[in-house]
Amino acid sequence: MTVTRPGPPSEQEQQELRAWFREHWERGVEFNRDCRMSVRRWDPDGVEMALPFAERLTAHDGVFHGGLIAALIDTAGGGAVMAGHDFSRGSRISTVSLSLQYLAPAPGPEVVAHARCVRRGGRIHFSEVEVRRADGAVCARGQVVLAVSGERPGVGRPIPSRTT
Repeated sequence: MTVTRPGPPSEQEQQELRAWFREHWERGVEFNRDCRMSVRRWDPDGVEMALPFAERLTAHDGVFHGGLIAALIDTAGGGAVMAGHDFSRGSRISTVSLSLQYLAPAPGPEVVAHARCVRRGGRIHFSEVEVRRADGAVCARGQVVLAVSGERPGVGRPIPSRTT
């Protein structure tokens, strides 16, 4: 489905779209919601996303599963792009590449991803992400390459409230 606009979105419309994506990242993406990821900061300078520990998300007692840390890096990296995105360039986002380094175990009670978009292109964008443990130590770093093109169906529509 392609959405056509009479012209580029106004600054007000850009802000509304960025706010919609913030809510979508937290409540509209079922995986993020099921893992209880939450957005702590969402602005053009970057995003912070928290992930609380749960035993069902572990590979070893008390430590996050590495795949979940990778998912958090991917999610926060995409959020960093959308938080400052120019929506005249589209709204359908896809990960092109994900690279990460695990630096230390990631025990609970939570981890927080700090992400920023470091380069914006016409279609391809680059984010860098650090994941910090509750004690502030960096436990993982990642680089996310994302493509934004075309229009995502449903952008701007109300996000259904779901209970989990």
